[in-house]
Amino acid sequence: MSWFDTARFGMFIHWGIASVAGLELSWPLVGGLGALPQGTGVTISDYYAAAPRFNPTQLNAREIARLARRAGMQYAVLTAKHHDGFALFRSRAEGAFSIESISFPRDIVREFTDAFRAEGLHVGLYFSLCDWHHPDYPAFAEDDKPYRWGAWRRSSADAWQRYLHFMFTQIRELLTNYGSIDLIWFDGGWERTVEEWRARDLVEMIRSLQPNILINDRLPGFGDYETPEQAVPAHPPDRIWETCMTMNDSWGYNPSDSNYKSAIAIAHTLAEVAGKRGNLLLNVSPRADGSLPPEQIVRLDEIAGWMQRGAKPAIIDTTSGLEPWQFYGPSTRNGQCIYVHLLMKPYETVSIRGVQVRRVKSIRAVTAGGRELKFRKRITAADMLFNHDPMGTIEIEIPESAVDPVATVISVEIAPAPLPESGERFA
Repeated sequence: MSWFDTARFGMFIHWGIASVAGLELSWPLVGGLGALPQGTGVTISDYYAAAPRFNPTQLNAREIARLARRAGMQYAVLTAKHHDGFALFRSRAEGAFSIESISFPRDIVREFTDAFRAEGLHVGLYFSLCDWHHPDYPAFAEDDKPYRWGAWRRSSADAWQRYLHFMFTQIRELLTNYGSIDLIWFDGGWERTVEEWRARDLVEMIRSLQPNILINDRLPGFGDYETPEQAVPAHPPDRIWETCMTMNDSWGYNPSDSNYKSAIAIAHTLAEVAGKRGNLLLNVSPRADGSLPPEQIVRLDEIAGWMQRGAKPAIIDTTSGLEPWQFYGPSTRNGQCIYVHLLMKPYETVSIRGVQVRRVKSIRAVTAGGRELKFRKRITAADMLFNHDPMGTIEIEIPESAVDPVATVISVEIAPAPLPESGERFA
């Protein structure tokens, strides 16, 4: 199993020149997108006029990495280049539009990759296959508005070959100039086919440069894992998966978007995702100066507190726990320990069904200092008399003092064989 299979929690970082004007990334320049309620349209010239003013002198990548680590995150993905074509790295590819093109003297991608590695997190980079700025793509124009699915302009055959050379060069830069990269997160692939992207050649180049890298599923025809967006699937995909999600309604920094999810809602989503053997890639969006909005820091700090109270081992490095009929809520497992996540305030007791009740060693409220909880075992009379290792129900008492303000997590430790009877009464 790779590290990604059980990472469970990561940080998405959407950032670029759009933060100067407090806009969503890329989509405003093509007229907005219905799926992004705050992604209002602007003229193309106004969108790109922000580039010379992008001067994030307050960027402290190490502090953002520390916030991620304290919140229990295991990896981070930075938008090295979004659809607007602006690269946060010092690209030398011919025709590149990057921080090399403006006065900012620092290499943002290097600062992030170094900072997250220093905090022990895995490093990922987002790269948009489409480029609405590059003339050979071709660049998006005012006459192309509104953005229409399937109606995008196509370049000439010669221009497309020049663009592919440019794109391959930039990806090669990312995968050779910044040390070991754990995953590459493609996007923007919907405008061309597998053959047009030369996807197979691209994958071969990527794996030759970074043999252990993971590739998401947004390079048409390829991908190591699936990436549903902004929601938790009712039924998890058959293979490894990750859902990416915003804290409010915007991917980029948008000061007018105050529709934030609470830390409780985020933690509950994380528990549900972990219970379905997925990863949650939670987005943050730095401001133009490089600092994170206070609303996002507060939520990360609240999640960090919940993790530190005992939730972390119930999320990170876990697999799925119980079947839905066994416990009404998310559950995870780590070895012989089952974790149940109480996402609603319990009424006196909670029940776990279909377990080998004589193997239960202990039950604890891990988010309440690991305090031991009282429980009763319920099995049928026939099983009680004739079955040495019966299946039954555990009924757990949950006192008010054990209830966590974010999400109460209970651990159930299961022995590999039935334990000696201790005189419990069965009903």
